[in-house]
Amino acid sequence: MSAGLEDIKLEALSLSEGIRDSPVCIIVLGMAGSGKTTFTRSLIQHAQQEFNPYVVNLDPACREVPYAAHVDIRDTVNYREVMKQYQLGPNGGIVTALNMFTTKMAQFAELVRRAGERGHKWCIIDTPGQIEVFTWSASGNIITEGLATMFPTIVVYVMDVVRSACPTTFMSNMLYACSILYKTRLPFLVALNKIDLQDCSFVLDWMTDFEIFQEALEQEQNFVSNLTRSMSLTLDTFYENLSTCGVSAKTGVGFAQLLKKILECVTQYEQDYKPVYEKMRKERLAEQAAGPRPADNVEEAGVAVPLGLTLQDPPANSGNSVFLMAPGLVPQSADDDDEREDMEEDAKGTAEDQNFHSFVQNHLNVQQNKRDKQQLNLK
Repeated sequence: MSAGLEDIKLEALSLSEGIRDSPVCIIVLGMAGSGKTTFTRSLIQHAQQEFNPYVVNLDPACREVPYAAHVDIRDTVNYREVMKQYQLGPNGGIVTALNMFTTKMAQFAELVRRAGERGHKWCIIDTPGQIEVFTWSASGNIITEGLATMFPTIVVYVMDVVRSACPTTFMSNMLYACSILYKTRLPFLVALNKIDLQDCSFVLDWMTDFEIFQEALEQEQNFVSNLTRSMSLTLDTFYENLSTCGVSAKTGVGFAQLLKKILECVTQYEQDYKPVYEKMRKERLAEQAAGPRPADNVEEAGVAVPLGLTLQDPPANSGNSVFLMAPGLVPQSADDDDEREDMEEDAKGTAEDQNFHSFVQNHLNVQQNKRDKQQLNLK
């Protein structure tokens, strides 16, 4: 009989069994508005039959997700309560929620391991819309490295092709992608999203031909163009080994090729990155053997933070097109502050609209009276 999740200690991250072959962890990153969540939904649908993906949502601030998630951070941490109790803003609340979730990393890793044993070949992880709170926070680093030292892990960077039609915006995206690549030290795949709105061939041309990019940059008349021109030379080495694939998360175009690219990234992990993480795993095992053991009781070592529900194996999903709402976000009849606030905002908005229409009507009446007087004077 396997041990329960509550019996798992932090020592589970020692990884004494080595890196497993499955599931392959796919971390989906991208700028806000690039279509990460829609991309995740389409990836799940196209990979369902062959890879049976295990789905994880790590965005605590979203209200609904267009897919069935096996693990949802909203079931573990109440984002609104975190903001209220710690007096934080939206981004601070997301960072704190991720930090709280990371304290359950051992249980999360165990869930992913069990998913691999049950036949889930992939684990698709949707991250917060604010990319910086995941990529540059301690919790994001712990989750990424923790998974990479246990399972084959790759990063898919979703890029908005429509917004990147501007050369300076394209360069900003590439600089961010480059920084994430060197920070995570994992196989990196750029998904050029929204090709149903604009063809992505110009992006490939800009990445492979410096002169074509310079011609496009000449049309930009701003102070950033000189910096962009210099950075484009610097990124030539980055472009050489960068894997890209044009997709449309809305229509599903390009996902067959994307699945092949993901498999190539997995092979790359096995050949180039796995030895690095195996070395890292052995170093951590040596540090654990030499250093003091973690405290068995967290309350004795510090103040315990209430995290809400514990992670546990969810029931089997019946489909992947269901919009789910976290239990903590379901309106309650007894005390629903959020619903009350929404009603108050709607009432204020209605009153403002009425006042505006009254003002416009009074103004029109005054103008009409002036015109009537002018006509009487002319007579």
